[in-house]
Amino acid sequence: MIMVYKEFQDLKLSALGMGAMRLPVINGRDADIDEEKTAQMVAYAMEQGVNYYDTAWGYHNGNSELVMGRVLNKYPREKYYLATKFPGYDLSNMDKVEEIFERQLEKCGVTYFDFYLFHNVCEMNIDAYLDEKYHIFEYLMEQKEKGRIHHLGFSAHGNCEVMRRFLEAYGEHMEFCQIQLNWLDWSFQDAKAKVELLSEYKIPVWVMEPLRGGRLCNLQKEEVDKIKALRPQETAAGMAFRFLQSLPEVVVTLSGMSNFEQLKENVETFSKEEPLNQEEFATLQQIAADMLKTKTVPCTSCHYCVSHCPKGLDIPSLLGLYNEHSYTEGGFIAPMALMAVPEEKKPNACVGCRSCEAVCPQQIKISEAMADFVKRMQ
Repeated sequence: MIMVYKEFQDLKLSALGMGAMRLPVINGRDADIDEEKTAQMVAYAMEQGVNYYDTAWGYHNGNSELVMGRVLNKYPREKYYLATKFPGYDLSNMDKVEEIFERQLEKCGVTYFDFYLFHNVCEMNIDAYLDEKYHIFEYLMEQKEKGRIHHLGFSAHGNCEVMRRFLEAYGEHMEFCQIQLNWLDWSFQDAKAKVELLSEYKIPVWVMEPLRGGRLCNLQKEEVDKIKALRPQETAAGMAFRFLQSLPEVVVTLSGMSNFEQLKENVETFSKEEPLNQEEFATLQQIAADMLKTKTVPCTSCHYCVSHCPKGLDIPSLLGLYNEHSYTEGGFIAPMALMAVPEEKKPNACVGCRSCEAVCPQQIKISEAMADFVKRMQ
């Protein structure tokens, strides 16, 4: 098989990157990585032309960098590109950038990182990331000048407004951006708008969660039948990757593969480029819309409700987070975003007066949604 490669500056990067957040583990313990199986997977990935490996400070309870470092150090340094991230998802790390960066080099057993990211720019940490007192941007730029970081970028789970704030501050220095992107989140998390925003800044896209944590591999029979009607030979996972191959902005697609079978299947998929045609693209978007109908409320962000809320709640934004949390059946995105919301503007501030419902064109039972949101967050 021949791996598809994408050009990035003067490099040729494998279109498929190996993510190290969901490595094989022993007895289901996330912190206990099966290093032997991981080494076997990396050996096969290397053999098949995968040259991009992505880890992070917090993956597998801090052990991902250690294991990936030991496994990758068996290969010539110029044969692979290693990416890791500054863990700004934890605000207690903000004043430790130098300490953490030095420790990451040590953990990975390298003298430089090919790619380094501000990790998880979002509502909760954007103010801290932009606060000059922490010297995060200044320090990372110094490391780049010293050759200890070859390419600097960021990952983002925040909304477009948050991303724009980050880009307005640091955009001219960002070389790539990693976002959650798949055919469900193209509309659901407004990934389309995020791609367009990055295009404004001429920043190429790295993809995380291409299968939404495996959700897009486990479809209902009627959903699978619709995909098979388009491409009988394609798996659900393969179709998700073909969707991403349809987006010219995408350079690297990261997949957190937990076993050899997943790796082998994904390598085979990325041995060729077969982007979707217009009909296939539209069909996936219709499937996504149908999937979301069952677990989300149909808010169109018209904002009629906001002017009638006695508490001044940003109801459309809260309903957007409610939809995310409801559809995903948990997860970290909604709780993380709510951390940045003042206490008096959170869902539990809703008094259930239903004034908003009287003007909602979609006839959403907003008060019930807010009450359910509070219950889900407990």
